[in-house]
Formats: sequence, C-alpha cells, structure tokens
Amino acid sequence: MADTSLTDKEHPTHIENGGGAPQKSEHAPDMFNPAVDVSGVDTQKLMRKVDSRTIPWLAFLYLLAFLDRTSIGNAKLYSMETDLHLTDTQYLLSLTIFFISYAIFEVPSNVILKRLRPSVWLSILMVLWGVMMTVQGLVSNFSGLMAIRWMLGMFEAGLFPGVTYYLSCWYKRSEFGVRIAIFFSAATVSGAFGGLLAAGISKMNGIGGKAAWQWIFILEGLATVVAGTLSFWIIVDFPDDAKFLTEAERTVVIRRLQGDDQLSAAGERLRWKNIVASLADWKTYLYIIVYSGADMPLYAFALFLPSIISEVRFEATAANLLTIPVYVAACIVTCVVGLLADRYGNRGLFNLGCLVIAAMGYIILLSSRNATLSYVAVYLAAWAWVGNNVEGSYKRSVSLAMVISVGNIQGAISSNVYRANQTPWYPLGHGLVLMYICFGLISTVVVRFWLKAENARRDRGERDEIIEGYEGGLEANGVFESVEDAKREKGDRWSGYRYTL
Repeated sequence: MADTSLTDKEHPTHIENGGGAPQKSEHAPDMFNPAVDVSGVDTQKLMRKVDSRTIPWLAFLYLLAFLDRTSIGNAKLYSMETDLHLTDTQYLLSLTIFFISYAIFEVPSNVILKRLRPSVWLSILMVLWGVMMTVQGLVSNFSGLMAIRWMLGMFEAGLFPGVTYYLSCWYKRSEFGVRIAIFFSAATVSGAFGGLLAAGISKMNGIGGKAAWQWIFILEGLATVVAGTLSFWIIVDFPDDAKFLTEAERTVVIRRLQGDDQLSAAGERLRWKNIVASLADWKTYLYIIVYSGADMPLYAFALFLPSIISEVRFEATAANLLTIPVYVAACIVTCVVGLLADRYGNRGLFNLGCLVIAAMGYIILLSSRNATLSYVAVYLAAWAWVGNNVEGSYKRSVSLAMVISVGNIQGAISSNVYRANQTPWYPLGHGLVLMYICFGLISTVVVRFWLKAENARRDRGERDEIIEGYEGGLEANGVFESVEDAKREKGDRWSGYRYTL
C-alpha cells in the first residue's frame, strides 16, 4: 500500500465547485464533544431552528440601524435645514462626521463582541444609539447636531460588522450568503419603510411644539431603545454556549463548522497574533477596495435618493413615497443574488455582474439624466465573500471589521458628492459613484484571480505542511504534530483550506 501523503490528508474540497464535505482520515482532527450521541438530531430541522432564532431579529435590528442613520435624508425635506439655520456645507458635514466615528469604532467593537456575549454587547449599543437618535430630535443648532451625529456613529459602529462576524460563526460557508442577504435586505426595506414612515410622521408637525423632522428622529429613536432592551433576552450567543439548543444540537452545529474547516467554531482564546495576522493579510486590503467600491455608492444612494427625487419637481412627501418602489425592488434583488450565490458558489462572479449592472445604471444617469436605477445588491457578494475567506474567529472578526470600517469611511466621501449647486442632475455625484464602481470591478477581478491561483498551488501540494505520520510536506510551510494543530495554528493559510471564489 502506498504511503499516506500530506496532500491526501483531508481530501480538500472545493466549496465553490459544490463538492461534498471532506472525508475524515486516520489522522483527522478530534471532533467536538466526541462522547455526545447526535444520531437523533435532524440537521435540516436544527438549522431551521437556528434560522428562526438568529436571522429575523437581527434583520429587524439592522433595519432600525439603517433607518436611524439615513433618516436625516428624509428629515431634511421637512425644513430641518431652515430650523437649525444650516448651510449646505454644514448639512454635509453633519452627514460626514457620522461615518468618521463609525469607521473608527468598528474594529474595537468586534474585539469586544468576541470577549462579551453578543446578547449583552449588541443590546448595549442599540440602547445607546437609540438615546442619541432621540436626542437628535431635540438639538437646536449646528454644534449640537454635530455632537449627536458623532455619538450616533460611534454606537452604531458595532452592529453591522458584529452581526456579519456572528453569523459566520453559526453557518457553513456554503450557507452564509443567503442568510447574510436576508439580513442585509433589511437595509433596502428600511429605505422603503423610512420614506413611508417619514411621510406619516410629517402629519405630526406642530404637535407638542415640535416640527415634523424632530418627530421623525424622536419616534425612531424611542423604537430603537425598546428594541435594544428586548434584544438582551432575544439575541442568542455563540454555538458553543447557545442555551436554546440541546447539548446534542450544539455539538452538531459545531461539528458542521469544523467539517467546513472552521476549527475556531469550538471556541478560540484571544491571541494578539491572530489580530496581527489579520492586519498583515493581503486579502484584507483587497477586500477593503472591493467593499469600498460598493459601499460608497450605497450610502450616496441611501442618503440622497429623497433629495434627488425631490429636485426633479416632486414635493417632500411625494419624494419620500417615490423611494419605496425603488427599495422594494432592491430588496428582492438582494435576496435573489444571495440565494444564487450560495447555490452556485462563485460569489466573485455575482459581484462582478452586480457591479457591471450598477455601472450601466450610472452611465445612463450621467448621459440621459433619467430615472434612478436600483443597484443596492451590488455590494452583497463583497462582504459575504470576506466572511467566507478568513478562518480563525478573532482573525475573522477583525478582518471583517477592518474591511467594513474602511469601507464605511467612504460614507464620509459620499456625504459630500451631491452638492446643492449641482441640482437637479448631480453630474459630479453620479460620476464619482461610477468611479468607485470601477474600483470595485477591478479589485474583484484581481481578488478572484489571486484566490484561484492560491487554490491551485494548494492542489499541487506547494503549501503542504510537515505533519507527523505523513509523507511529504515542506518545512517552510510549518511542522506540526497533527492536522488539527496545523488547522488551528494557520487558519485559512492551512494547506487543506480552499478559498470560496
């Protein structure tokens, strides 16, 4: 019989090609809770149970978050600038400062999330930003608005990267995209709901001596405070200590993730070298460009769509209502793309397709000065892609936070590209958005090419480690006592790991 080679140690599977789970070898890593009998657990029923306890409430929280951060665009149409004596530049600065604090606090928030329970940290953040949102409706000048927008960005910073990382700790890579798509579709729903809500709340103008724009902030902020308080009891924690699952069910969830090369699913201690590894990983910086190429257009769209529609001869309430069908269409596209990307695996190609459609839309906007095209699903594959190609729970949490953090700095840029002196067609704004989309297209092609090449090197055995009991391997790739040690130490750099394309 031929000697066992390192390349054969786990029968690495190309997840993007729809392969099955890796077969266990004689020297495969020890399974989680080996003494627990899981024969009575129905996996499909179990994952539906997990879905019901994680996705709906998290999507609702993100709906509130996106509603809170973009409602200023709706409030602007109801004399907010006049009442606060804001110039166009001051209004744009109030948008910009939100994204600066948002970007600064995303990475540390994800590290804290891993140290604390999600049910605690995310709930605290929600209550605090809900309070800030409510107070935003009580400000009386530019200075007060700037201070509150800074605080609002600081407290909101932890939700999006935190939930993205949190879900990647529950689901296999082949299952992640559609769940994150449903979660992220809340952003598009909030766009539609925000316009409808603003139109309804505007009828309260003058009640209690408050203007319509003030009531928009106050009521939406109070709703967030209530949701944040309830979240402490509703949000479930990580798989290894999820109380709504039985011991056998927790074991199945974690074993599934281990079979998907996510050994950190069973728990990982904070080690600074994992954080350093994220900072030193070239993929992190390319993902930043991919995400930025999609995130800047997203925020420009969300913040200025009501104003853009208003400038083409529609009154404030009509403009808010006309945003609804655009966001409904975007919600449908987001979910469909997520489903197809999970089914067929090539998320990079879906990202390219969405970016091309977005570019076509903005070319039309620049040339014909016609209807705004929906493109919110453009960024879907970019951040789902990130969560699928980093292993090691601390490294993954920091990588996701870094990508999203730097990507959200583009929100500060997008806050300043639609200038009042360029109404109603905004050629500068549309042109800069198109430029960012082109950045996303180019970086997506580069990332996909590099990941495919790296997978090929691993197929040829060029990344094989030296493992006791196996023939072959290169000392430069590391020397380990077992496959499990190699997996845990190297994470996504392990020779048996295959990147999702």
